Amino acid sequence: MTHPYFAKTSHPRVLAHRGLLTAAGEDSGVWENTAAAFAAAHAAGAEYIETDCRVTRDGEVVLFHDETLSRLTGDDRAIADVPSRELRALFADHGGLLSVAEALDLFPATRFNIDVKVEAAAAPLGPVLAPYTERVLVTSFSDRRRRTAVGAVLAAGAVMRPATSAGSSGIAALRALSSARLSPARSLRGIDAVQIPERRRGIRVLTPALIRAAHRHGIEVHVWTVNDADDMRRLVASGVDGIVTDRADTAVGVFR
Repeated sequence: MTHPYFAKTSHPRVLAHRGLLTAAGEDSGVWENTAAAFAAAHAAGAEYIETDCRVTRDGEVVLFHDETLSRLTGDDRAIADVPSRELRALFADHGGLLSVAEALDLFPATRFNIDVKVEAAAAPLGPVLAPYTERVLVTSFSDRRRRTAVGAVLAAGAVMRPATSAGSSGIAALRALSSARLSPARSLRGIDAVQIPERRRGIRVLTPALIRAAHRHGIEVHVWTVNDADDMRRLVASGVDGIVTDRADTAVGVFR
């Protein structure tokens, strides 16, 4: 049965990668994974936002991709070493920091794809996500971390589990088993999507066999990160169900 996360939305899925940075937003200093970037994605027509979460020094689960502040601010401190109040001050002029809870409340029509970047975020996500499982997908490169987060959501009293996508080991199993024409059913138990690059380190990850195997088990295939319109069309024509993109405005224009 298809998870409600995918119900009553457009196909192919357009997942706005960390929101959308428009030219106007970049000129004004807007950062990725901020309230302003999410608002721009929503305004462009994106129904899904792909984002990432980490934990601040004082335990708040916030939306941030990198381990440190270095790329955005030149500050080498880890997010885990910065209190949320200071982080909010840093983000104030760049689109606004969001906690996971704030994002879900501020964008009630948006479905979120949340990558759990650190083990410390998995358990605290439980009570935050429990009321919103119909519009949340939980993922992580670590299948163990993903399972911990999903378990925390269910332990917090959720009426259903959130949607999930496979981590690295699950994807590797799907790729290998589909190539060998063996059933990947066991490795895909409890999985609703696989989110993969077309290629990784010179090796093709996305193959026709992988797409067929995923679809036989009712699992969607999403490819990241695709910003060229012709590539978007080519991938969807090959059977891909979703595009993770920095150019959600372009993708919406292509497919809608």
